[in-house]
Amino acid sequence: MYLIRVPCSSANIGPGFDVIGLALSMYLELAVTIDASAVPGNPSSLNCTVSYTGVGAEDIDLNPENNLLTRTALYVLRCHGQHHFPQYTRVHIHNPIPLGRGLGSSGAAVVAGVLLGNVVGNLNLPKSRLLDFCLMVERHPDNVAAALYGGFVGTYLNELDPADMARKEVPLSEVLPQPAGGVDTGLTPPIPPENIGHYRRFDWAPEIKAVAIIPHFEVSTAKAREVLPKQYSRQDMIFNLQRLALLTTVLSDSPPDPDLIYSAMQDKIHQPYRKTLIPALPAILSSMSPKSHKGLLGICLSGAGPTILALATENFETIADVIMAKFGEEGISCEWKLLEPAQDGATVREVPGDVSSYVNNISVN
Repeated sequence: MYLIRVPCSSANIGPGFDVIGLALSMYLELAVTIDASAVPGNPSSLNCTVSYTGVGAEDIDLNPENNLLTRTALYVLRCHGQHHFPQYTRVHIHNPIPLGRGLGSSGAAVVAGVLLGNVVGNLNLPKSRLLDFCLMVERHPDNVAAALYGGFVGTYLNELDPADMARKEVPLSEVLPQPAGGVDTGLTPPIPPENIGHYRRFDWAPEIKAVAIIPHFEVSTAKAREVLPKQYSRQDMIFNLQRLALLTTVLSDSPPDPDLIYSAMQDKIHQPYRKTLIPALPAILSSMSPKSHKGLLGICLSGAGPTILALATENFETIADVIMAKFGEEGISCEWKLLEPAQDGATVREVPGDVSSYVNNISVN
């Protein structure tokens, strides 16, 4: 059995809007078996069945012809002349990453799908090429590069052809040509150019942990982008660039400098405009600092929100309780998790057992 693990990720990190990402220690897992002698209980034209445990199970489409993860894998396979999964492929998805909360759930699914295609197709693609395939499906390099490579990363995309500049993503309806439903047209989908995006890992001080406060409501990335202005003032852009230049270095300092990190995590590009979508955000940002809360280094939206990420060295539960109380004043319940940077990024390994034993083990634990 193959076990694929992909960490969640937090993008933006204060002033780093659409630039920096951080892989965190909550993992999407795929258990994968291929058995040519098995007879599927529900035959599929794609030779694949999907099962799922974890958050949002009632909303996940398990049809491999529609599921984001398996469709992404099929895209990778078809770019290499393989038009379906090997007979018989069984995939179990276990997902603890909250959906639509700013913790990179869709980016993790895309990375996992690309890795799945690479594994079952015996393609042996290097990670640099896997990143190209990820970015053909989701053009958010901060999330997918962090999830794929791990750690604290800075990213950018190459400029696209003019025809591609108007869209952020290549829709799966294009990379898996219609008619939908897994019908094989025999066509090869668009193959990614090489080196679509680039990344660089930054160091991270071992003392710094991430307290993720996760409100029980969703904010779609599309809606979060709609509230942003079309243009920014030079003053606001300089404000963010100055702080970003420091932030990528000061988060590696050991021991960390709380005042410098707090200052470097300020933002004028996206957080001020998203406060209408996240009612407690202004109160949280204006009332908490290293001076008022021991151990706190800085606070920011995780991705598009609504999750709040508090970087800290101690007093994690106290910091989480204060932020959750602010949400509670708005009638919003939350949960919180203490996370660390996932330095290894996405991994694939062979382990004993099969999908059934993996699922049983999840149930027991």
